[in-house]
Amino acid sequence: MPKTNGNGLESLFMDGLKDIYYAEKKILKTLPKLAKAAESEQLSAAFEKHLAETEGQVDRLEQIFEQLGKAARGKTCPAIDGILEEGSEILEQYKDSPALDAGLVGAAQAVEHYEIARYSTLIAWAEQLGMKDALPLLRETLEQESATDEALSQLGEGEANERALQAA
Repeated sequence: MPKTNGNGLESLFMDGLKDIYYAEKKILKTLPKLAKAAESEQLSAAFEKHLAETEGQVDRLEQIFEQLGKAARGKTCPAIDGILEEGSEILEQYKDSPALDAGLVGAAQAVEHYEIARYSTLIAWAEQLGMKDALPLLRETLEQESATDEALSQLGEGEANERALQAA
């Protein structure tokens, strides 16, 4: 890995890694609440499945920190905090409403889109930095995030949005 002055691409990569590590740990705490709140069994199962995947994603991030000889530490991420806060507001505002699941799908997709953007960037930077061991770990997670986003789209476009529309 090239040497940097501390404010170069390697530093950006480390900040991004700490950011997504923080985000994944926060998401781990949030997913059980979403699974419990979802009206649809399919949506609840999707959140449970993503919980298990997120545990693996955290493990992969910890492997990358280890590869780099760094302690796995998160860095507060105001973006994910804000996205998760919006999800909490939906949970509160639409509790017991036929629109709840549609709102939960939308909130979860906002999280997925953030993660997709972050992992895509980390992959590009890891490629530039020659971090060959980190790349497959990051790519595996990006594939999972994209698949989860697609599954959420299908749930939203199907049952969740339909129920919310009928309640209008």
